[in-house]
Amino acid sequence: MADWTEHLPDAAKAYLENRRLDEVECIISDLPGIARGKAVPASKFARQDYFHLPDSIFYQTITGDWGDAAGEEGFIERDMILRPDYSTATAAPWTGDWTLQVIHDAYDRDGDPIPFSPRNVLKHVVSLYHAQGWKPVVAPEMEFYLVARNLDPAKEIEPMMGRSGRPAAARQAYSMTAVDEFGPVIDDIYDFAEAQGFEIDGITQEGGAGQLEINLRHGSPVKLADEVFYFKRLIREAALRHNCFATFMAKPIEDEPGSAMHIHHSIVDLKTGENIFTGPAGGETEAFYHFIAGLQNHMPSGLAVMAPYVNSYRRYVKDHAAPINLEWGRDNRTTGIRVPLSGPSARRIENRLAGMDCNPYLGIAVSLACGFLGLMEEKRPRKQFRGDAYEGDGDIPQVMGDALDMFEEAKDLHDVLGPEFARVYSIVKRAEYNEFLQVISPWEREHLLLNV
Repeated sequence: MADWTEHLPDAAKAYLENRRLDEVECIISDLPGIARGKAVPASKFARQDYFHLPDSIFYQTITGDWGDAAGEEGFIERDMILRPDYSTATAAPWTGDWTLQVIHDAYDRDGDPIPFSPRNVLKHVVSLYHAQGWKPVVAPEMEFYLVARNLDPAKEIEPMMGRSGRPAAARQAYSMTAVDEFGPVIDDIYDFAEAQGFEIDGITQEGGAGQLEINLRHGSPVKLADEVFYFKRLIREAALRHNCFATFMAKPIEDEPGSAMHIHHSIVDLKTGENIFTGPAGGETEAFYHFIAGLQNHMPSGLAVMAPYVNSYRRYVKDHAAPINLEWGRDNRTTGIRVPLSGPSARRIENRLAGMDCNPYLGIAVSLACGFLGLMEEKRPRKQFRGDAYEGDGDIPQVMGDALDMFEEAKDLHDVLGPEFARVYSIVKRAEYNEFLQVISPWEREHLLLNV
């Protein structure tokens, strides 16, 4: 035990101080972002260097069905070798005993990374930046809803009951009173985050009824994706303690704004430590414009990853706090690509397209991949948009089927993300989409049953 616990982060060590560790949850993200793995006694974890899971966990749809993505050998469920990344060890403070979670990386029997494991996909994209002498830096924003418990899928989702005994109200963006309504849930979110060693940059009330936003400090893409992966579970657990659900659906409530995972990007030169988006005199560089052009030119093809479900496309509605196109502008929240106010050293580019329902590893990987292609292609973006971009035309896919068609044809993007990942992802999401198309919705029954 002493050997492996020496490698733990300080927060995990503090959590276990004067306590006996009972259990370790060995976890890995599947394609939707669900934590898969095994819970093992701490004494057993101390004796193991790795454990096995079948590669079929990456062929599952969100419903638990399977995409036919196993390859030439067929569906034999070959075992992967999962090795712990001790730097990710963190508390599971909602459990009844003393438990740690540890994220693992997936390898094949030859020791090569499994190319369709989401964390490996992101690591691969980051390595392409490093090979050019760059270090990508990201800062994600997480939007989500706290809603009333919903045990019947046929029933519409409703806002949670606030501390006042009234349902959460909409149109209260940035209201501190609205935040206070969820005080007990937020208190637990803060407590869990502190126990896990996560630094929250701020919590605000968003425009939807019961919609909150958590901002994270900027840093390494893999580390921040790990935190978002952990945060989704943390927030759900905090909500359950107070008789409500936390949902990361892109559009859970009709006529309310959707939930995004805005991603802020900057790039640091590994030799100088300087932001490559800023020149010696403090102005914007060619790299800054090339990155924007990469987002404009390639994000439509990557949208099937950043907006991975049929519900995701219900978020892209005019005047509902979500972009409908890929215009870019300075300090303009109606554009899909925003340049926030900042000093020269903190100059960054915000991708506002990604939904909160995306897998954080894959959403960040695709956003970085689009920017990387822009840097390699050295193209200029469209002219900066001035005014209300909602008045313009949409230039992104409107339904999941169209987005998948574009993704499947995007060979340049496949080369950055990994062709084997692109193959598996496309098959799994196509199976999921086809499954959805077999479902008859309440709208169809209401309007078509007797009228057509």
